[in-house]
Amino acid sequence: MKLSTRLLIAQLALAAAGTFAAAASASAQEVVVVAPNAPPPVRYEAVPAARTGYVWDHGHWRWQGGRYVWVAGHWERVRIGYHWVTGHWARRGPNWVWVRGHWAR
Repeated sequence: MKLSTRLLIAQLALAAAGTFAAAASASAQEVVVVAPNAPPPVRYEAVPAARTGYVWDHGHWRWQGGRYVWVAGHWERVRIGYHWVTGHWARRGPNWVWVRGHWAR
């Protein structure tokens, strides 16, 4: 094999390795979801009967494929010493940003 071909293969391998490393580090970070317009009004959702050791997280609109899609509510396991902060859409300039639900002290 010629030296130039080997160098080309080595460069491609390094580029591929860099791409996979960047993708792995990006997946470890939280994804920021930005939508160009406000979400529709929240849908009414019947809250199930209380469940010991869990808190109900209401449904919300998710930005997916260029449009809003409804995501039904679900139970979150209680974390002792924390309270649940429900996810919500917040206006950021001309766009809307999803702030994920999370546990706070």
